[in-house]
Amino acid sequence: MELKKGDKVAVLDDVLEGFVIKTEAGTVYIETTDGFEMEFSAAELVKIETPIEALSDDVDFEKVLAEKKLPPKPKSQRIKPKERNLPPMEVDLHIEKLTTSSRGMSNYDMLNLQMETAKRQIEFAMRKRIQKIVFIHGVGEGVLKAELDFLLGRYDNLKFYDADYQKYGLGATEVYFFQNV
Repeated sequence: MELKKGDKVAVLDDVLEGFVIKTEAGTVYIETTDGFEMEFSAAELVKIETPIEALSDDVDFEKVLAEKKLPPKPKSQRIKPKERNLPPMEVDLHIEKLTTSSRGMSNYDMLNLQMETAKRQIEFAMRKRIQKIVFIHGVGEGVLKAELDFLLGRYDNLKFYDADYQKYGLGATEVYFFQNV
């Protein structure tokens, strides 16, 4: 092992450490941590590597520190309590909202179109994990509401009830989907 000026060394048979001042033909002169100059043969000394010397010289410390920093947390949007309770999706099942003209359609055809629309919207809400839907069916004779209740009763992961009376009156049904099923 070749020792050069500036290397940190320890003496094998003694509790001494120091830095190499100079080397001459197998004799090494060191300055101890106490400030004394001493001479030893090269076989009596062991080089001590400091942690900085152990790293390669081409390490960019700024880059290493930048990698260690945690990225800033994304800010979550705060939802106001009023907005939390609003139904995010409304589906109007009135026939004039679903088709441009109901001329030539029988009551059976109209009811089928309304029920297909309701079923398609329920499947969409399940896929997109929408928590609430309000189906606006109107009061009328109650045939559409009865069919809608029958359709909704076939699903296990939801509950349905009359929607907000102040906003919709008696002509709407609100559906709540359980998300963890």
